[in-house]
Amino acid sequence: MASCRSDRAQAPRPEAKPVRELIVTAHAYNSVPEQTDARPRETASGEILRPGMRAIAVSADLLAMGLDYGSRVSIESLEGEYVVLDRMGDGHRRSIDVYMGDDRAAAERFGKRKLRLRWLPDRTAKSEER
Repeated sequence: MASCRSDRAQAPRPEAKPVRELIVTAHAYNSVPEQTDARPRETASGEILRPGMRAIAVSADLLAMGLDYGSRVSIESLEGEYVVLDRMGDGHRRSIDVYMGDDRAAAERFGKRKLRLRWLPDRTAKSEER
């Protein structure tokens, strides 16, 4: 009787990278000079922000942890995925700023909170375009 089993060795499956998870202090910000700089829509990554974009700025220590520009993240209590496009000013640690476009009232309602941030290492918006 013929066997359905293949005698060829199966290729090993690539090992799944673990999801990184961190509790961060989250704030919200708008595209206005008093909250950013003289070019409020231009990010540290070179992208131009537009209202409606799901973007965040991260503190330098998070960039050093591998949460680089273009990284896709999920943020506890917020729908959808956000992309790291900007860097926060010096002095912040384990912090993110959630971009709220021109809606100052939404940014004020968001306030300051501790949230769980999740991301897959090496999963960036650019890597998924390939």
